[in-house]
Amino acid sequence: MVALAGGVGGARLVDGLDRALPPGALSVIVNTGDDFHHWGLRVSPDLDTIMYTLAGMSPRDRGWGIEGDTFQVLEEVSRRGGDDWFQLGDRDLATHLARTRMLASGASLTETTRALCAELGVSRPILPMSDGPRPTLIVTPDGKELAFQHWLVRERARPSVTEVRFGDRAYPSDATREALKHAELVVICPSNPYVSIDPILQLDGIHALVRSKPTIAVSPIIGGKAVRGPLARMIQDLGNERPSAEAVAKHYGPLLQAFVVHTGDRFRSGYPLLETNILIRSAGDRLTLAQEILELGSDLS
Repeated sequence: MVALAGGVGGARLVDGLDRALPPGALSVIVNTGDDFHHWGLRVSPDLDTIMYTLAGMSPRDRGWGIEGDTFQVLEEVSRRGGDDWFQLGDRDLATHLARTRMLASGASLTETTRALCAELGVSRPILPMSDGPRPTLIVTPDGKELAFQHWLVRERARPSVTEVRFGDRAYPSDATREALKHAELVVICPSNPYVSIDPILQLDGIHALVRSKPTIAVSPIIGGKAVRGPLARMIQDLGNERPSAEAVAKHYGPLLQAFVVHTGDRFRSGYPLLETNILIRSAGDRLTLAQEILELGSDLS
Protein backbone atom coordinates (compact mmCIF):
# COMPACT_ATOMS: atom_id res chain seq x y z
CA MET A 1 0.00 0.00 0.00
CA VAL A 2 0.93 3.65 -0.39
CA ALA A 3 0.31 6.42 2.13
CA LEU A 4 0.21 10.08 1.10
CA ALA A 5 1.38 12.18 4.02
CA GLY A 6 2.66 15.42 5.44
CA GLY A 7 2.76 17.02 8.88
CA VAL A 8 2.60 15.55 12.37
CA GLY A 9 -0.80 13.86 12.00
CA GLY A 10 0.32 12.17 8.83
CA ALA A 11 3.55 11.02 10.44
CA ARG A 12 1.72 9.46 13.38
CA LEU A 13 -0.63 7.45 11.18
CA VAL A 14 2.31 6.37 9.02
CA ASP A 15 3.94 5.06 12.20
CA GLY A 16 0.81 3.03 12.95
CA LEU A 17 0.71 1.64 9.41
CA ASP A 18 4.40 0.80 9.69
CA ARG A 19 3.67 -1.23 12.81
CA ALA A 20 0.62 -2.94 11.29
CA LEU A 21 2.12 -4.00 7.95
CA PRO A 22 4.81 -6.57 7.17
CA PRO A 23 8.18 -5.51 5.70
CA GLY A 24 7.94 -4.42 2.07
CA ALA A 25 4.21 -3.65 2.20
CA LEU A 26 4.29 0.12 2.76
CA SER A 27 5.63 3.08 0.83
CA VAL A 28 5.10 6.67 1.94
CA ILE A 29 4.89 9.53 -0.55
CA VAL A 30 5.67 12.75 1.28
CA ASN A 31 4.88 16.38 0.52
CA THR A 32 7.92 18.49 -0.31
CA GLY A 33 6.08 21.74 -1.03
CA ASP A 34 7.14 22.89 2.46
CA ASP A 35 10.84 22.51 1.61
CA PHE A 36 12.90 25.67 1.66
CA HIS A 37 16.42 27.01 2.17
CA HIS A 38 17.33 28.39 5.59
CA TRP A 39 20.82 29.41 6.73
CA GLY A 40 21.95 28.21 3.30
CA LEU A 41 20.68 24.68 4.01
CA ARG A 42 17.96 22.60 2.37
CA VAL A 43 15.27 21.95 4.97
CA SER A 44 12.56 19.33 4.30
CA PRO A 45 10.15 19.58 7.24
CA ASP A 46 7.64 16.87 6.26
CA LEU A 47 10.27 14.36 5.16
CA ASP A 48 12.12 14.86 8.43
CA THR A 49 9.02 14.66 10.63
CA ILE A 50 8.11 11.30 9.12
CA MET A 51 11.70 10.04 9.19
CA TYR A 52 12.18 11.02 12.84
CA THR A 53 8.80 9.53 13.79
CA LEU A 54 9.60 6.16 12.19
CA ALA A 55 13.04 6.25 13.83
CA GLY A 56 11.40 6.73 17.25
CA MET A 57 13.08 10.11 17.68
CA SER A 58 10.21 12.60 17.52
CA PRO A 59 8.95 14.33 20.69
CA ARG A 60 5.58 13.16 21.96
CA ASP A 61 4.33 16.65 22.71
CA ARG A 62 5.10 18.75 19.64
CA GLY A 63 5.69 15.97 17.11
CA TRP A 64 8.39 17.75 15.09
CA GLY A 65 12.13 17.82 15.59
CA ILE A 66 14.11 15.41 17.74
CA GLU A 67 13.35 14.42 21.33
CA GLY A 68 15.78 16.03 23.77
CA ASP A 69 17.44 18.20 21.13
CA THR A 70 19.28 21.34 22.20
CA PHE A 71 19.19 24.73 20.50
CA GLN A 72 22.62 26.22 21.20
CA VAL A 73 23.30 27.08 17.55
CA LEU A 74 19.91 28.78 17.26
CA GLU A 75 20.59 30.78 20.42
CA GLU A 76 23.96 31.90 19.07
CA VAL A 77 22.49 32.84 15.68
CA SER A 78 19.82 34.87 17.47
CA ARG A 79 22.43 36.58 19.64
CA ARG A 80 24.27 37.66 16.50
CA GLY A 81 21.13 39.07 14.90
CA GLY A 82 20.51 36.23 12.45
CA ASP A 83 17.19 34.69 11.39
CA ASP A 84 15.83 32.80 14.38
CA TRP A 85 12.16 32.44 13.43
CA PHE A 86 12.53 28.80 12.34
CA GLN A 87 13.63 26.54 15.17
CA LEU A 88 16.43 24.21 14.12
CA GLY A 89 17.77 21.99 16.86
CA ASP A 90 21.44 21.06 17.01
CA ARG A 91 20.96 17.38 16.12
CA ASP A 92 18.31 18.30 13.56
CA LEU A 93 20.82 20.69 12.01
CA ALA A 94 23.09 17.75 11.22
CA THR A 95 20.34 16.29 9.00
CA HIS A 96 20.08 19.51 6.98
CA LEU A 97 23.86 19.75 6.65
CA ALA A 98 24.03 16.18 5.35
CA ARG A 99 21.10 16.69 2.95
CA THR A 100 22.58 19.89 1.54
CA ARG A 101 25.97 18.23 1.05
CA MET A 102 24.50 15.18 -0.73
CA LEU A 103 22.30 17.28 -3.01
CA ALA A 104 25.27 19.50 -3.88
CA SER A 105 27.26 16.38 -4.83
CA GLY A 106 24.61 15.45 -7.42
CA ALA A 107 22.40 13.01 -5.51
CA SER A 108 18.66 13.31 -6.04
CA LEU A 109 16.35 14.13 -3.15
CA THR A 110 15.04 10.54 -3.32
CA GLU A 111 18.57 9.13 -3.05
CA THR A 112 19.44 11.59 -0.30
CA THR A 113 16.34 10.71 1.71
CA ARG A 114 17.10 7.01 1.37
CA ALA A 115 20.60 7.56 2.71
CA LEU A 116 19.42 9.70 5.63
CA CYS A 117 16.81 7.09 6.56
CA ALA A 118 19.37 4.30 6.42
CA GLU A 119 21.59 6.20 8.85
CA LEU A 120 18.69 6.28 11.34
CA GLY A 121 17.63 2.67 10.79
CA VAL A 122 14.43 3.50 8.90
CA SER A 123 13.85 0.82 6.26
CA ARG A 124 10.39 1.78 4.96
CA PRO A 125 10.56 3.67 1.66
CA ILE A 126 10.00 7.37 2.38
CA LEU A 127 9.60 8.91 -1.06
CA PRO A 128 9.75 12.65 -1.74
CA MET A 129 6.85 13.50 -4.06
CA SER A 130 9.33 15.02 -6.53
CA ASP A 131 13.07 15.39 -6.95
CA GLY A 132 12.55 18.92 -8.26
CA PRO A 133 11.50 22.01 -6.31
CA ARG A 134 7.81 22.91 -6.24
CA PRO A 135 7.20 25.34 -3.38
CA THR A 136 3.78 25.86 -1.89
CA LEU A 137 2.84 29.54 -1.92
CA ILE A 138 0.19 31.21 0.24
CA VAL A 139 -1.66 34.16 -1.32
CA THR A 140 -2.97 36.71 1.19
CA PRO A 141 -5.81 39.25 0.75
CA ASP A 142 -3.37 42.00 -0.22
CA GLY A 143 -2.13 39.86 -3.12
CA LYS A 144 1.20 38.94 -1.58
CA GLU A 145 2.68 35.48 -2.08
CA LEU A 146 4.35 33.99 0.97
CA ALA A 147 6.43 30.83 0.99
CA PHE A 148 4.56 28.32 3.12
CA GLN A 149 7.00 28.24 6.04
CA HIS A 150 7.18 32.03 6.09
CA TRP A 151 3.39 32.16 6.39
CA LEU A 152 3.01 29.29 8.86
CA VAL A 153 6.01 29.84 11.14
CA ARG A 154 7.38 33.35 10.66
CA GLU A 155 3.92 34.96 10.35
CA ARG A 156 2.31 32.35 12.64
CA ALA A 157 -0.43 31.76 10.04
CA ARG A 158 -2.02 35.09 10.92
CA PRO A 159 -2.72 36.40 7.39
CA SER A 160 -5.90 35.06 5.83
CA VAL A 161 -5.53 32.83 2.79
CA THR A 162 -7.23 33.62 -0.51
CA GLU A 163 -5.43 31.00 -2.60
CA VAL A 164 -2.81 28.28 -2.40
CA ARG A 165 -0.48 28.20 -5.38
CA PHE A 166 2.32 25.88 -6.38
CA GLY A 167 5.59 27.15 -7.77
CA ASP A 168 7.88 25.83 -10.48
CA ARG A 169 6.53 22.97 -12.52
CA ALA A 170 7.92 19.71 -11.20
CA TYR A 171 7.31 16.09 -12.01
CA PRO A 172 6.75 13.19 -9.65
CA SER A 173 9.84 11.15 -8.99
CA ASP A 174 10.18 7.80 -10.75
CA ALA A 175 9.93 6.08 -7.35
CA THR A 176 6.67 7.89 -6.58
CA ARG A 177 5.13 6.85 -9.89
CA GLU A 178 6.24 3.23 -9.48
CA ALA A 179 4.90 3.00 -5.92
CA LEU A 180 1.47 4.20 -7.03
CA LYS A 181 1.41 2.01 -10.14
CA HIS A 182 1.89 -1.10 -8.00
CA ALA A 183 -0.30 0.00 -5.06
CA GLU A 184 -3.27 -2.14 -4.09
CA LEU A 185 -4.51 0.49 -1.64
CA VAL A 186 -3.88 4.23 -1.16
CA VAL A 187 -4.38 5.88 2.22
CA ILE A 188 -4.53 9.67 2.45
CA CYS A 189 -3.33 10.46 5.95
CA PRO A 190 -4.98 13.03 8.28
CA SER A 191 -2.87 15.82 6.81
CA ASN A 192 -3.89 19.29 5.68
CA PRO A 193 -5.49 18.68 2.26
CA TYR A 194 -4.57 22.10 0.88
CA VAL A 195 -0.87 22.24 1.75
CA SER A 196 0.17 18.64 2.48
CA ILE A 197 -1.85 16.47 0.09
CA ASP A 198 -2.76 18.74 -2.84
CA PRO A 199 0.93 19.40 -3.63
CA ILE A 200 1.27 15.65 -4.22
CA LEU A 201 -1.99 15.16 -6.09
CA GLN A 202 -1.38 18.06 -8.46
CA LEU A 203 1.89 16.72 -9.82
CA ASP A 204 1.54 15.51 -13.42
CA GLY A 205 -0.33 12.21 -13.57
CA ILE A 206 -0.63 11.61 -9.82
CA HIS A 207 -4.32 12.48 -9.43
CA ALA A 208 -5.21 10.00 -12.18
CA LEU A 209 -3.04 7.28 -10.65
CA VAL A 210 -4.61 7.71 -7.21
CA ARG A 211 -8.10 7.77 -8.69
CA SER A 212 -7.42 4.41 -10.36
CA LYS A 213 -6.76 2.79 -6.96
CA PRO A 214 -8.96 1.97 -3.96
CA THR A 215 -8.42 5.08 -1.85
CA ILE A 216 -9.27 5.83 1.77
CA ALA A 217 -8.78 9.22 3.42
CA VAL A 218 -8.67 9.95 7.14
CA SER A 219 -10.21 13.21 8.33
CA PRO A 220 -7.84 15.78 9.85
CA ILE A 221 -10.87 17.55 11.36
CA ILE A 222 -12.47 16.38 14.61
CA GLY A 223 -15.65 18.00 15.88
CA GLY A 224 -15.22 20.96 13.56
CA LYS A 225 -11.66 21.68 14.70
CA ALA A 226 -8.18 20.79 13.48
CA VAL A 227 -6.16 18.77 15.97
CA ARG A 228 -3.23 21.10 15.19
CA GLY A 229 -2.44 23.75 12.61
CA PRO A 230 -4.52 26.26 10.62
CA LEU A 231 -6.71 23.87 8.62
CA ALA A 232 -10.04 24.86 10.18
CA ARG A 233 -9.56 28.48 9.22
CA MET A 234 -8.30 27.51 5.77
CA ILE A 235 -11.52 25.60 5.11
CA GLN A 236 -13.44 28.74 5.96
CA ASP A 237 -11.16 30.96 3.86
CA LEU A 238 -10.80 28.70 0.83
CA GLY A 239 -13.89 26.51 0.91
CA ASN A 240 -16.26 29.15 2.26
CA GLU A 241 -17.90 26.63 4.55
CA ARG A 242 -17.92 25.42 8.11
CA PRO A 243 -14.91 23.27 9.05
CA SER A 244 -15.97 19.64 9.19
CA ALA A 245 -14.95 16.15 8.18
CA GLU A 246 -17.53 16.36 5.42
CA ALA A 247 -15.85 19.48 4.00
CA VAL A 248 -12.57 17.56 3.75
CA ALA A 249 -14.30 14.64 2.02
CA LYS A 250 -15.90 17.05 -0.46
CA HIS A 251 -12.48 18.50 -1.19
CA TYR A 252 -11.15 15.08 -2.23
CA GLY A 253 -14.34 14.34 -4.19
CA PRO A 254 -14.23 11.36 -6.58
CA LEU A 255 -10.83 10.18 -5.36
CA LEU A 256 -12.42 8.49 -2.36
CA GLN A 257 -13.87 5.01 -2.07
CA ALA A 258 -14.08 5.29 1.73
CA PHE A 259 -13.54 7.87 4.47
CA VAL A 260 -12.59 7.65 8.15
CA VAL A 261 -14.07 10.12 10.65
CA HIS A 262 -13.97 10.62 14.40
CA THR A 263 -16.79 9.36 16.58
CA GLY A 264 -19.74 11.75 16.20
CA ASP A 265 -18.59 13.21 12.87
CA ARG A 266 -20.58 10.89 10.61
CA PHE A 267 -22.32 12.41 7.59
CA ARG A 268 -24.25 11.06 4.62
CA SER A 269 -21.97 9.75 1.91
CA GLY A 270 -22.14 7.54 -1.13
CA TYR A 271 -19.30 5.31 0.05
CA PRO A 272 -18.33 3.41 3.22
CA LEU A 273 -17.74 5.65 6.22
CA LEU A 274 -15.76 4.35 9.19
CA GLU A 275 -16.62 6.19 12.42
CA THR A 276 -13.99 5.54 15.08
CA ASN A 277 -11.46 7.19 17.37
CA ILE A 278 -9.00 9.04 15.11
CA LEU A 279 -7.46 11.18 17.85
CA ILE A 280 -3.97 9.70 17.91
CA ARG A 281 -2.53 10.18 21.40
CA SER A 282 -0.38 7.10 21.88
CA ALA A 283 1.48 4.40 19.99
CA GLY A 284 -1.44 2.10 20.78
CA ASP A 285 -3.87 4.55 19.17
CA ARG A 286 -1.72 4.66 16.04
CA LEU A 287 -1.69 0.90 15.69
CA THR A 288 -5.40 0.45 16.39
CA LEU A 289 -6.41 3.07 13.83
CA ALA A 290 -4.04 1.61 11.24
CA GLN A 291 -5.50 -1.87 11.74
CA GLU A 292 -9.05 -0.54 11.32
CA ILE A 293 -8.06 1.26 8.12
CA LEU A 294 -6.46 -1.88 6.74
CA GLU A 295 -9.60 -3.88 7.52
CA LEU A 296 -11.66 -1.29 5.67
CA GLY A 297 -9.21 -1.45 2.76
CA SER A 298 -9.50 -5.23 2.66
CA ASP A 299 -13.29 -4.88 2.39
CA LEU A 300 -12.89 -2.44 -0.52
CA SER A 301 -10.64 -4.79 -2.45
